[in-house]
Amino acid sequence: MTDAAKLTEEFGCLVFSDKIMRERLPKDIYKAVHKTIERGTHLELDVANCVAAVMKEWAIENGATHFTHWFQPMTGLTAEKHDSFISPMDDGTIIMEFSGKELVKGEPDASSFPSGGLRATFEARGYTAWDPSSPAFIKDGSLYIPTAFCSYGGEALDKKTPLLRSMEALSAEAVKVLHLLGHEEVNRVNTTIGSEQEYFLIDKDDYKMRKDLLFTGRTLIGAPATKGQEMEDHYFGVIKPKVSAYMHDLDEELWKLGIPAKTKHNEVAPSQHELAPVFETANIAVDHNQLTMEVMKKVADKHNFACLLHEKPFEGINGSGKHNNWSVCTDTGMNLLDPGKNPGENIPFLVFLMAVISAVDDYAPILRLSVASAGNDHRLGGNEAPPAIVSIFLGEELAHLLESVEAGEVYKGSGKVQMAMGAQVLPHFTKDNTDRNRTSPFAFTGNKFEFRMPGSSVSVANANIVLNTAVAEELSKIYERISAYKGEELTEKVMEVLREELLAHKRVLFNGNGYTEEWVAEAKKRGLANLKSLPEAMPYWISDESVELFTKHKIFTKEEIFSRYDILLENYSKSIHIEALTMQEMVRKDLTEGLVAYQKDLTKELVQKKSLLDGACGEHELGILKTLDTASAEMSKALSKLEADTKIAEEKEDLLDQAGFYEESILKDMDKVREYADEAEALIPDKYLSYPTYGQLLFSLR
Repeated sequence: MTDAAKLTEEFGCLVFSDKIMRERLPKDIYKAVHKTIERGTHLELDVANCVAAVMKEWAIENGATHFTHWFQPMTGLTAEKHDSFISPMDDGTIIMEFSGKELVKGEPDASSFPSGGLRATFEARGYTAWDPSSPAFIKDGSLYIPTAFCSYGGEALDKKTPLLRSMEALSAEAVKVLHLLGHEEVNRVNTTIGSEQEYFLIDKDDYKMRKDLLFTGRTLIGAPATKGQEMEDHYFGVIKPKVSAYMHDLDEELWKLGIPAKTKHNEVAPSQHELAPVFETANIAVDHNQLTMEVMKKVADKHNFACLLHEKPFEGINGSGKHNNWSVCTDTGMNLLDPGKNPGENIPFLVFLMAVISAVDDYAPILRLSVASAGNDHRLGGNEAPPAIVSIFLGEELAHLLESVEAGEVYKGSGKVQMAMGAQVLPHFTKDNTDRNRTSPFAFTGNKFEFRMPGSSVSVANANIVLNTAVAEELSKIYERISAYKGEELTEKVMEVLREELLAHKRVLFNGNGYTEEWVAEAKKRGLANLKSLPEAMPYWISDESVELFTKHKIFTKEEIFSRYDILLENYSKSIHIEALTMQEMVRKDLTEGLVAYQKDLTKELVQKKSLLDGACGEHELGILKTLDTASAEMSKALSKLEADTKIAEEKEDLLDQAGFYEESILKDMDKVREYADEAEALIPDKYLSYPTYGQLLFSLR
């Protein structure tokens, strides 16, 4: 069997896919399940019983002995509880059973997961509910069933439930608009996502020797290596053999799980890499990205690597993001963000483009908040990632198109431009309708938008919940303004509304360099928010505007909104608190041990030189000792302040006040400690340190 044939056979072999259901389920049952997936209709218990029986047999054939309801609580990770298929008989034997009731519903302990006050500790019951739109799969000998997670009272305690709600809300509003515009054949509109995943690979043995990496995911101290990314030689460079072997195995494991991993390459920073999948429906794409992160770590472990998904694991070099490529497609195959050959006449495209522009402008603060975290706040605005100011890049062609809309003129288009590369032997091809702008948080890239702000470690569910809901709201507003018109009057009214929307929201459009101070000043003039941290953005989440948006479209109840407010603030403060404690322990024990040992040996050497040289002293060694003494003294002062402020933070009761104190005081204290710790570390030979340095961590893989 060729490698290509093997890949074709093995892709999705561990997935209870549509193909498997079509082959194994009775026709009427398959049609019922397919209708549920395509239309979002309710699934009856008798259908679930039949699906469960077939699913169990298929799983057992593929080596599964257990099943688990796999869900995504507000921890940001996934959760699972495994039960075996076995059921004991009176004669001492067993049978393998799995009912529709077990498929459809599970009962994990809801009190042990973050609920933001929705559940008291003694209120333990929660439910997981099968999501038939995301296929079950087999991993590590268990059948994994993607599920939603809710409390006994029905409140969403996860990320999947509101994502599904937002997808339905966007579909409902989009279908109304499309029917009005003459596309009555459309029954459903789906959002699709392609999540580019950046990550670092380092030696696992080195990883285990760093308390900061073990406990927090990032290095809290560390002098820079003599070489970083300044030579620009790592990006798209030759992949090292050990890393290539890892990527090969990772692809194979992901393909078996039906995850369409497509692209792999070296990223900008040393030891940094990227994996990009093919686009999928948003719900499945989010599930697959969560699974991808798990598999990345698992495969890395087999190769004696540690896979780092933190947004800023190393100071002084680029951090890692997760670019969220977002588009909107109908069930008839129309990409609503594809300009087509004549974008000026493509009314659906213009409507949906303007809905996105309006949504990003109106709800920029909560879109910014959707990607905020203690880790990602280190990355945004650091001239390595988009700025914290939310803006939209459209490119030259769409900019000209919107100028025509604003002027009320017919857009004639710029025509296709052929690339002239100066050598006849090179093939002829036409330029895309837009350039790429890596400094833009929200960039149009041909037939989709690339939201570049999400961090590498987080679920992209949050960003897509906000984006879907905001666009649904703008489509609803547009529909209300044009629904009374038909024929030519409708077209005229649409263009009038689009022109008015553009005038109201064009402040968010920016095609320039988002890294410059000039843009920061210009954005301020335009009234665009520059929310640099999660605590700054949090009040927008519980604003009247936000509550109205999410409750109107039934994405969250008011209680669910406020519960997430508490959870986000608690997670932010807890993350920095753990970092502060880890830094104190690492500096006081690990760094200080090496510092004292080196000072002791230097002092001995100076005494010996003084004796041998009749009182002359080693100026070089003495200079190092003086620098270390100064750094040590200042580091001790900074540590004392960090310790005192950490205790103050622990006592604060108001969650926003506490998070703000961690951001404004604790992080600054930590920066001060690091300043002197790194100064000392840079002078201490590696043999005195109990942990690997940046040079070892970033350049040890061959």
